[in-house]
Amino acid sequence: MKKVFSLLFIICFVFSSLRLPAYAAEFSEELDCRSAILIEASTMKVLYEKNADQPYPPASVTKIMTLLLVCEALDAGDIKLTDKVPVSENAAGMGGSQVFLKVGEDMTLQDMLKSVIVSSANDCAVALSEYVAGSETAFVVMMNERAKELGMENTSFENVTGLDDTVKNHVTSARDIAIMSAELLKHEYILDYSTIWMDTIRNGAFGLTNTNRLIRFYRGANGLKTGMTAKAGFCISATAKRDGMQLIAVIMGSPSRDIRNASATKLLDYGFANYSLYTLDEAALYPIKLKGGYTDEISLRHGTFSALLSSKESKNVTYETNLPQYVNAPLKAGDKVGEIEFFAGGDPIGKVDITSCEDAPEMNYIGIFAEILKKFLMKT
Repeated sequence: MKKVFSLLFIICFVFSSLRLPAYAAEFSEELDCRSAILIEASTMKVLYEKNADQPYPPASVTKIMTLLLVCEALDAGDIKLTDKVPVSENAAGMGGSQVFLKVGEDMTLQDMLKSVIVSSANDCAVALSEYVAGSETAFVVMMNERAKELGMENTSFENVTGLDDTVKNHVTSARDIAIMSAELLKHEYILDYSTIWMDTIRNGAFGLTNTNRLIRFYRGANGLKTGMTAKAGFCISATAKRDGMQLIAVIMGSPSRDIRNASATKLLDYGFANYSLYTLDEAALYPIKLKGGYTDEISLRHGTFSALLSSKESKNVTYETNLPQYVNAPLKAGDKVGEIEFFAGGDPIGKVDITSCEDAPEMNYIGIFAEILKKFLMKT
């Protein structure tokens, strides 16, 4: 009997010592669409995917790249929100969603930007492309070049709107849409427009209503772009943020608007229910002793660390700070002197560098003599 109890004790001890990995529940629902993906924007971690690399027509979701290039031109100072953007015959002649621009009409760049984001205005998208690049054709070249830079491997743009009646190979993939969506979200002021439900232009004479109904009906929704054509079906890049975690759910080729929105909602619900973002912001640390320099210590700081964890893992995060007792000169600002290692449930999940905040040149003979003289004068 004693042997039996001893054996049971050993078995219980062994099993209690095992650390079982904390997995998030898998997304098991069927989505009625051609392709889909769910990612967390800051880490670009994929939480779910379906045919994510298969290229399909994206309809007006194309305009995410159009908007990205406009934002980059704004940030570069090449254009301003207060600029008056002229309207060409080409822009005014766009069909589909539009604000009915007239040839020769001037509208502020800000109102055109708002019209593209909120109401998916094709005419404004073309006018903006012509203003930035000189022609829509030149702008499309920029779109494809930027797509390559971002690693969008299954994308080919032929226009700035996503209208696909006459195009031959205007396609992208769910993954590529997620990539350009995450890039656009880095321009945070875009959310000032993508979260608008209703607004007006032309001094209140023309109303705008957001084509993305999730903005009004989904908690945390903050964008980003819808699209629909007969070829593309119903598409969306749906973005939402809760508790600091920004999710991007892309749906391509749904049979209806409601099914598309329901599919995006299911993905976002899954992400928020099963994951959370652990973040330690960049901050200063206590100084460390410095040898061989002109001062006795040097200031330190650590970078920002983010990790996407399952809800269970996020409740058990610890970290260890690894620093020597002192550092030797010379050092330059930004030089690594240590690191912080992070763990979830005891398992390593990443590291962040601890760096010098300032230059610390090595003391030369003249400096040594000056220090000796300084101490001597202080004693006298």
